[in-house]
Amino acid sequence: MQTIKNYSPIIAGTMTWGSWGKQLSKTGMIDLMEHCLENGLHTFDHADIYGDYTTETDFGNAFSESGINRSSIQLITKCGIQMTTGRKNRLKHYEYSKDYIIWSAEESLKKLKTDYLDLFLIHRPSPLMNPPEIAEAITHLLDSGKIKQFGVSNFTPSQISMLEKDIDVSANQVEFSITHLDPMYDGTFDDCIGKNRFAMSWSPLGKVFRERSEQTGKIKETLSQLAQKYNVEESQLLLAWMLTHPAKPSPVIGTTTKERITASAEAAHIELDLQDWFTLLAASQGHEVP
Repeated sequence: MQTIKNYSPIIAGTMTWGSWGKQLSKTGMIDLMEHCLENGLHTFDHADIYGDYTTETDFGNAFSESGINRSSIQLITKCGIQMTTGRKNRLKHYEYSKDYIIWSAEESLKKLKTDYLDLFLIHRPSPLMNPPEIAEAITHLLDSGKIKQFGVSNFTPSQISMLEKDIDVSANQVEFSITHLDPMYDGTFDDCIGKNRFAMSWSPLGKVFRERSEQTGKIKETLSQLAQKYNVEESQLLLAWMLTHPAKPSPVIGTTTKERITASAEAAHIELDLQDWFTLLAASQGHEVP
């Protein structure tokens, strides 16, 4: 069985902190880190590709001057996606050779200005993955103390099972929201529960506030009614709905707005009535359960 470390129930996603979003200054990043910590978000989610391979550096420079104790936070990052921006590649592809995985982890350590990564993820599955070779790289990183745990992102249970013939997989970060329910039905969360794997969810608010459709219309109507009942914001209800699942998938929130970070943190303390949970599910699916 895997051991889930003390990651925060709500995770601060850094994808839009740098050039892919708000382009926060060093001072702005320090201020946002401190605000996250004040609200219980002590886990920060990265990927090497964010900001065309620049956001880890920006975050690391800010963190090194923040005075924040390294032991008080957890740093997650990912490797494997090769982009044409920021690197000399002919086309987007995946790279999971032993040497590359080790090099990528060491690059993230340098950029984030830390001696270790709490969790290191393979970003997306490649059709050319070689489990023994990946295992060799990860074993080296674990044995050297450069990473504390190894996980994956966007993997199916069968892909994880393939890897686990050679190396333990502690976590899986997948897309999950009220408008993307697949992990509840394709075995992903069953696998996380059964193997005590740390589950995380990217894009946790889904399409609710981004698209107009029959589905989002029904969800918003239900959210409006429940928000009054619980006296909370609609986005808080969506996060609480997710966290009610036994897999406890920690939402990776992408906002850089302090008020939304505070509200998201409070969502972890909302207890939804059982039938209200199923009311939201029915709104998303367009029908009650069979």
